[in-house]
Amino acid sequence: MSANSFDARSTLQVGDESYEIFRLDKVEGSARLPYSLKVLLENLLRTEDGANITADHIRALGGWDSQAQPSQEIQFTPARVIMQDFTGVPCVVDLATMREAVKELGGDPAKINPLAPAELVIDHSVIADKFGTANAFQQNVELEYGRNKERYQFLRWGQTAFDEFKVVPPGTGIVHQVNIEHLARTVMTRNGQAYPDTLVGTDSHTTMVNGLGVLGWGVGGIEAEAAMLGQPVSMLIPRVVGFKLTGELKPGTTATDLVLTITEMLRKHGAVGKFVEFYGEGVAATSLANRATIGNMSPEFGSTAAIFPIDDETLNYLKLTGRSEQQVALVEAYAKEQGLWLDPAAEPDFSEKLELDLSTVVPSIAGPKRPQDRIVLAEAAQQFTHDVRNYVSEADLDEAGKESFPASDAPAVSNGTPSKPTQVVAADGSVFEIDHGAVTVAAITSCTNTSNPYVMVAAALVAKKAVEKGLSRKPWVKTTLAPGSKVVTDYFDKANLTPYLDKLGFNLVGYGCTTCIGNSGPLDEEISKAINENDLAVTSVLSGNRNFEGRINPDVKMNYLASPPLVVAYAIAGSMKVDITTEALGTDQDGNPVYLKDIWPSEAEVNDVVANAIGEDMFSKSYEDVFAGDAQWQALPIPTGDTFEWDPQSTYVRKPPYFEGMTMETSPVSDVQGARVLAKLGDSVTTDHISPAGAIKADTPAGQYLTEHGVERRDFNSYGSRRGNHEVMIRGTFANIRLRNQIAPGTEGGFTRDFTQEGGPVSFIYDASQNYQAAGIPLVILAGKEYGSGSSRDWAAKGTALLGVKAVIAESYERIHRSNLIGMGVLPLQFPEGASAQSLGLTGEETFDITGVTALNDGGIPETVKVKAGDVEFDAKVRIDTPGEADYYRNGGIMQYVLRSLIRK
Repeated sequence: MSANSFDARSTLQVGDESYEIFRLDKVEGSARLPYSLKVLLENLLRTEDGANITADHIRALGGWDSQAQPSQEIQFTPARVIMQDFTGVPCVVDLATMREAVKELGGDPAKINPLAPAELVIDHSVIADKFGTANAFQQNVELEYGRNKERYQFLRWGQTAFDEFKVVPPGTGIVHQVNIEHLARTVMTRNGQAYPDTLVGTDSHTTMVNGLGVLGWGVGGIEAEAAMLGQPVSMLIPRVVGFKLTGELKPGTTATDLVLTITEMLRKHGAVGKFVEFYGEGVAATSLANRATIGNMSPEFGSTAAIFPIDDETLNYLKLTGRSEQQVALVEAYAKEQGLWLDPAAEPDFSEKLELDLSTVVPSIAGPKRPQDRIVLAEAAQQFTHDVRNYVSEADLDEAGKESFPASDAPAVSNGTPSKPTQVVAADGSVFEIDHGAVTVAAITSCTNTSNPYVMVAAALVAKKAVEKGLSRKPWVKTTLAPGSKVVTDYFDKANLTPYLDKLGFNLVGYGCTTCIGNSGPLDEEISKAINENDLAVTSVLSGNRNFEGRINPDVKMNYLASPPLVVAYAIAGSMKVDITTEALGTDQDGNPVYLKDIWPSEAEVNDVVANAIGEDMFSKSYEDVFAGDAQWQALPIPTGDTFEWDPQSTYVRKPPYFEGMTMETSPVSDVQGARVLAKLGDSVTTDHISPAGAIKADTPAGQYLTEHGVERRDFNSYGSRRGNHEVMIRGTFANIRLRNQIAPGTEGGFTRDFTQEGGPVSFIYDASQNYQAAGIPLVILAGKEYGSGSSRDWAAKGTALLGVKAVIAESYERIHRSNLIGMGVLPLQFPEGASAQSLGLTGEETFDITGVTALNDGGIPETVKVKAGDVEFDAKVRIDTPGEADYYRNGGIMQYVLRSLIRK
């Protein structure tokens, strides 16, 4: 029950239903707040308990100073939690382990139960092994169940063992698309109350739901577990960037072009740790699908959330996707009553402002390794000529002629492009030639764009027009279609567009994330061999949100984000060297050149298909029994009981060691003495570099572990599928094939130097860690700017902790990873302003002492601690940012804190 200090409790009548609400207008200053902060204000009013959430917190939010730097801590209680299977499995593993720990400490295991609705969508496990055939989808599903049976049995157990926990089975859709099409409420109803739908999710692209006016963002699995168990999320009231939209998109531009433009703008402006909120006349002209596409890319901006207020467009989408009349009426009534309804002319109080005229957006792609590196499509071939030089050998550069390239970063002239034509004899006997720049993967994939019917229909129409002119994909291109829900294939079928996609090789491979998360599957063996033997810098083009190095496919060095219709165009062109805006993609039946403009659909054509092929009945049918699953899912044998029966032979699901030896009383935190450096890293090291992801190689510690446990190489599966086994995950931490550890120069991947041995020989990071831990030597990580950017990967923090790392010292952090390190008991420190490992002369060979950490035992948070590394001394900033985070750190981590709290209740 709320303390209701502001007398905000009231009722709202909608039709025959009456709901308890907490009125925002009872708090002075609320009217001028941005939409996102009004949602937080309601959250505080409703959950005010006089202890963690007080009247002072509510007044502080009502009196928010838009220009101040964030300093006021509040406790945000999300209405629900959403998970995908890669990040969700470890959450359920941890909950199951907590039940046993509670039992061992004399508590009631049933206390470990989600207290907020928690929904998990299995979407990250399907791999595009099979492609380009009519039965590719069915074959990939069979392979998925074969590889993941143990994990799926475990999740089926969780579905029965935990209250308020639901699982959307495999082959249904991508979590964020299922969220906006079905799970999101926009206004939540529970226990007679109506309040804004809010959430945290174990995937950074949870922000897609921001397009529906739902405030939510990605957190690590560690934070999500705490939220499931009723713990509020500790946060500072953020700065809010107002992003004004004006005008309308020009014909020929897509939501992808828009979102790449916004990503570039916000990255340049700086949005890390901030909310972004869209306002202005242009919002009304932005479809819900486009809003969701923009919201989805919030992690690529670096922002916490990127939200749109509720308006008629929101209601229309809720109706289209089969929400009940009462729900739609409630959303409208609640939003208007609480001042949450969009006024296109209003200009709330924002911390910072940006503006974009939608009519200035031009066709774009992004690459070759970051989503914010936007390239105007008309300049893409020329830019490739410049960028490819970073990915080829010195010999290839010499061959191309170094003198023909300018020293600046300006695009290089095309006649100096490195080239290494390589002949391939395919399995079917056909012969073709590939070179640097060959498009070897063209994937319509990812929640970002497959949820948007306008770009999906545009892609299908490009395919139709291409097929009608006799065009085909190049034989070296792996083409895949992985929509975010079954609704997509339903409207393709209804519009009779599926045959054209199939003809170009874009057959359905699965309803899941596939290529965008590294589940692209292998390239044809002959093509892979040619690439690796000749060190070719080949490319992928995908309609995803992430294109980091080493992420998409181990054979592919350069990755480009593009709209679905451009993915189809590049599959036909077959190379990034082709300027698809001016050069022919191919020839028609009569030998005439065919250009992109000849097969690009008009806006009217796209809108006509969307209007006539998509209806409410499709959504109702697809989601009528969404949690039940198919016969394969229902036939899975599952154990019963409150606690899970761990299989000691399992290589997928194992009981983790987080609570071993835990007592009810905490131990004082201590300084770090005699530490060695496990890794010295540069700027922009992402959680993809840190966390295990992608394929498991046989000659790595993880591969050796699986081999020793009787797993055949063909059954290794991916790291993501084995996230429930800490033994595999520890061995894969910091093992990304593109990681460059500066204390082991000349290496790429999971290597370091082991200073427990004479001379510090190069060693696998895991093996060195085991030696350090056996010798009782703590470890530290040194890093540059934006450490931990990218997805919200809990294993980036869990693996770090289990490797024996006690502290990370970086130039700057991205929000989620810093928080997750604390959640695992790892101390995040920051170099002094303007300083770095390089400027301080640190080599990584020093022994580190970190003193002053013990000041945390006195209840406060020290601003700095003293670091002594060899002959170098400096004061490092302590990046424990809130009292709540300090409590987690003192308890050894967030899970230990929650466990102790629940037992004491």
